[in-house]
Amino acid sequence: MSGLGTAWPSLVAADSAFPGERIAVGASGHRIEYADGSTRLCVTSGLWNVPLGYGNPAVARAVTRAMHDASYLSLFRATHRYAEQAADALVELAGRDRYRRVIYSTSGGAANDIAMKLARQYWAQRGSSSRSIIVGLRGSYHGTMYGSHALSGDDLLHSVYSVDRRHVRHVPHDDEAEQLDALLQREGSRVAAVVVEPVLGSGALPLSREFIARLLDLREKYGFLIVADEVATGFHRTGPLFATNEWPAAPDLLLLSKALTNGAMGAAVVLVGPRVSDEFTRGRWTFVHGETQAGSPACAAAILAVIDELRATDVDSKAGALGLRLLNIADDLRASGKIAAVTGRGCFLGLSLRHDDGTEYTGEQVLRVISHLADEGVIVQPGPSSVELVPAFGFSEAELFELETALHSTLTALQDV
Repeated sequence: MSGLGTAWPSLVAADSAFPGERIAVGASGHRIEYADGSTRLCVTSGLWNVPLGYGNPAVARAVTRAMHDASYLSLFRATHRYAEQAADALVELAGRDRYRRVIYSTSGGAANDIAMKLARQYWAQRGSSSRSIIVGLRGSYHGTMYGSHALSGDDLLHSVYSVDRRHVRHVPHDDEAEQLDALLQREGSRVAAVVVEPVLGSGALPLSREFIARLLDLREKYGFLIVADEVATGFHRTGPLFATNEWPAAPDLLLLSKALTNGAMGAAVVLVGPRVSDEFTRGRWTFVHGETQAGSPACAAAILAVIDELRATDVDSKAGALGLRLLNIADDLRASGKIAAVTGRGCFLGLSLRHDDGTEYTGEQVLRVISHLADEGVIVQPGPSSVELVPAFGFSEAELFELETALHSTLTALQDV
């Protein structure tokens, strides 16, 4: 089984062919099985989606029950018990003092579209329709829906797709918000929201405490909404339940996806803070957004099962211990000169790759590292001039040793070349 398939995979050339050792046929625990019978250790948590491991039985049972009890119920001009229960559990988990309502979506990209629309409507219905600018960060990734594609700060062929960026601006994440401040001095009265990832998914680059403090101060001064995209960082990925729990003040909107259902369903949510939800309620405004599959009974059941699993299996302490072990592995690689630097936090680390002359690895060279690691039996996530480690929280000491051995072997071999 190989060659050019009928399915068109994402983010590869259209003529890409996949031999048997690259066609996945199953996944269990922390390993993926391929058509040639081989398996590989997955250190991406399935693109951040499965921190509780592939095939988590509690999530599977919950989804199966929901499919039998109510295979589909809609949230178009209606609600249902499953969506209400999951939304209530999410608000309880995130803090009722921080969030009031939950809008269901089907992906992180679509959730970012929701946030952009919600922020613009918030200002328009308050009589400030000129406040339509959304500010993002350079190097950020928020998805490839039409709105989220415009917001993403990576180079993603925006001009080819005629993505409309007239009402989007981008500033650096690593200048302690100097350029954000300068932008707001020019256009602060037109800015509806600033959208940030607490740790940029591309490169595992955390926002500094200084940046966050200044961002919050600038919100007080200019009034814009803060949207925290925690699609990648939510559910203990960086240590705390949500990365923004460590901020001095809460964002106005919190976006969650990926780990939300442990990858069982295409699902995302926007948690809406009191500033926005109370205004919409008082004004009796209608938010014009709908996704047919959003908030289905199976989706809601998976969310509730994940929340129960987080509590029952003490994921907080597991993630903390795993993060320290990962950092030890990364620090050893850095000390031996195999990587240039370590970025990220908790169980979300980036290993920066540079040549002896200080130049960074190109995208093609990073993919060569990824391919070599796959040959060693380990799957990691590529980043800009880096590889990213995003393991599930249940990794055993043996699996960590397997990862460490593959990293040392691969980086030594490629350095020699």
